[in-house]
Amino acid sequence: MAESVTLNVYGMTCTLCSAAIEASLEKLDGVRKVSVSYASEKVFLEYEESQLELADLTKIIEILGFAVEETTATFNNGTDHAVAEQRKLQRWLIISALLSAPLFTCMISSAAGFCHDILDPNTTTAWGYFLDELRLRLYGLHAWWLQIGLATPVQFIVGYRFYRSAYHSLRVGAASMDLLVALGSSAAYFYSVYICIFERAAYEIGIKSLYFEGSATIITLVLLGKYLESLAKGRMSKAIKSLIELSPKNARVLRNSEEEYILISDVAIGDIIVVKPGEKIPVDGVIISGYSLVDESMLTGESFPVEKTTDDFVTGASLNKSGSFTFRASKVGNETRLAEIIKYVEEAQSSKAPIQRVVDKVAGYFIPCILTISLLTFLVWYFAIFHQSVFVIDVAIINAVSVLVVSCPCALGLATPAAIMVGIGKGAQNGILIKNGEVLEKAHDIDTIVLDKTGTITTGKPHVTEVIFSENGSKQYLDKEILMFAAGAEKNSTHPLGEAIYDKGLQISAARLAETEEFEEIPGKGVRAVIAGKIVLVGNADYLVEQGISRSAFDSLLTQPYGRGETAVLVAVDGDFAALICLADTIKENTKEQVQQLEKMGITVYMITGDNKNAAQAVAASTGIKNVFAEVLPEDKAQLVEKLKAKGHVVGMVGDGINDAPALAAADVGFAIGTGMDVAIETGGIILLNNDLSTLPAAIRLARKTMDKIIQNLFWASIYNLVAIPFAATGHLTPTVGAAAMALSSLSVLVNSLSLRNLKLKTLGVATAISGNQRKLLVGANKDTL
Repeated sequence: MAESVTLNVYGMTCTLCSAAIEASLEKLDGVRKVSVSYASEKVFLEYEESQLELADLTKIIEILGFAVEETTATFNNGTDHAVAEQRKLQRWLIISALLSAPLFTCMISSAAGFCHDILDPNTTTAWGYFLDELRLRLYGLHAWWLQIGLATPVQFIVGYRFYRSAYHSLRVGAASMDLLVALGSSAAYFYSVYICIFERAAYEIGIKSLYFEGSATIITLVLLGKYLESLAKGRMSKAIKSLIELSPKNARVLRNSEEEYILISDVAIGDIIVVKPGEKIPVDGVIISGYSLVDESMLTGESFPVEKTTDDFVTGASLNKSGSFTFRASKVGNETRLAEIIKYVEEAQSSKAPIQRVVDKVAGYFIPCILTISLLTFLVWYFAIFHQSVFVIDVAIINAVSVLVVSCPCALGLATPAAIMVGIGKGAQNGILIKNGEVLEKAHDIDTIVLDKTGTITTGKPHVTEVIFSENGSKQYLDKEILMFAAGAEKNSTHPLGEAIYDKGLQISAARLAETEEFEEIPGKGVRAVIAGKIVLVGNADYLVEQGISRSAFDSLLTQPYGRGETAVLVAVDGDFAALICLADTIKENTKEQVQQLEKMGITVYMITGDNKNAAQAVAASTGIKNVFAEVLPEDKAQLVEKLKAKGHVVGMVGDGINDAPALAAADVGFAIGTGMDVAIETGGIILLNNDLSTLPAAIRLARKTMDKIIQNLFWASIYNLVAIPFAATGHLTPTVGAAAMALSSLSVLVNSLSLRNLKLKTLGVATAISGNQRKLLVGANKDTL
């Protein structure tokens, strides 16, 4: 059986580390899927339990030199470990900076000509004497024993992390950025040690130079870049942290008729929980008594409170605004909706977009190319330019070192995952759950949206408005009996229209609903049932005609509901047409405005429905939709989506029902309404937690902005390397400047990605129902879900 797990991994220093982990795990038999994210420091794994154990997988990661732990239900998500690592990095950075500062000062003062080995005897002023004394003191920093004493702990104690990481990466046949840092700093350090031992006299008279400041500042600046990067990555994971912080710590539980405070982790399914005004709801459940308005903005991004009363479902971590109620816990721990959202977002942030896989391949060749360029730089300078002159070999060495330390695969590797991580987090905070980076990339290119009608454009909760009984059919049944037959036939139906007819029967007389002896549901057409020995047909006009009912018996009656845009459901008993039931649905708030937003974004909007054309056009006219597919059977929805794709369109399908799942899967991107059926949510690539279309334009806008950031990041990361490497190879960048530029390049990518957090997604306030009057439109016979 396949098992999935998310692991926190610590110690990755660049995207090549994540590539090494991924490559090592993919080699194992039984690993079905692996995705490693350097930006989120997580590994998502799917593996066969029969072939592998989790311990086998974690051991491989540890052999590579990384710390690993499983993400648990406590929702700390490695936060404590990450903070500890950040503080440890900060301590090493401070130590390295203190030791490197004198070396760096020595280099600057020497380059500026501000240090001398003797005092000027002509100095007469106090200020002049002070400057002269300062120059003399600065000259003292040139002492070889002082420089080697300061640089050695930086090189081998502070810099041990780079040697260790380089060793582990080479051990598995890979190469990371740490290899470049280790090689570059070691070359500068050991060349300087050679000068101190064998050519000290040449150094003391100024013929040779030491480069301890280069080796020390390389390590210090790389550490600075890593520390700033860790701070930025902490901000990128703010979306997850904010979701985790939403969950309350305690719950007020009724036990033995008394209220008792317990930890939320101790709440069990079936517990009766009391919630008072201003308190957060601890877990998911169903209200058993009371009334309140609940703020579900943490879930949907919508600020308007929602009316909740008996038998309504409440979600853990949402805020009780007013009123008190008690509810029975139905989902706790990892089963709550908040926990599912957190897991969903974590897995999404660890996923890779197709463009990232291309970048990873390029990055895989990056280190060998840089090592080759660095070697060529040394060879050209030493043999071609200086003609093997040992007096200037240090120039060739330093230029080669500059190439090593200025090269930055991290900026290139961070370009995509950093933007995806922030974009997906931003979506989660606004009621938009994006399944993975691939979906985000596809959503960027959407030019066509197909909207299912029932449950997407409309509320999916129709009600009976009128029943028209046959004048010409058999009169052996009373009108009420015919309605009871229809309600009984629809008792087992899962279709919204069937449920509305059944509810109408219950209102009239629950006691008179007979048991169904036989039941058959024909998707997109209707139902057939045997009740009290009578064959009852309930469905659309085509279904009744197929069953031998003459169209002339009811055709003239259809003009009434169709003229009003109503749904028409027909009833036949024992082969005779008996009645026509008219139903109405409600169009969701601001649907027209959302359609207009999509069109302004250059997206063509279609509506797809099983309704007759007249009724479908009535809905389209009310919502401003210009393109309509009417009288479409469920199995044909996916075919229509495929036809649009065949014309070169990138199609997004929006739906919420079981019959929408094939079309959602067929579309380039499936958008599932979060209040819909589980199968639709499972199939959809993007889940809209709001019960309307208010977040649909926002989701596409977010995808476009995120991809824009990815393109910007890749552009600047590529330009940086294309410009910096030639400058270093030609001697125009010192190792110190190169190390600083490398750190800043990664940081610039992260900062650019973090700017997505300031993106304003919603341009239209959507009033989610409290209990007010909504616009209503009577909609036509729904062939697709009947």
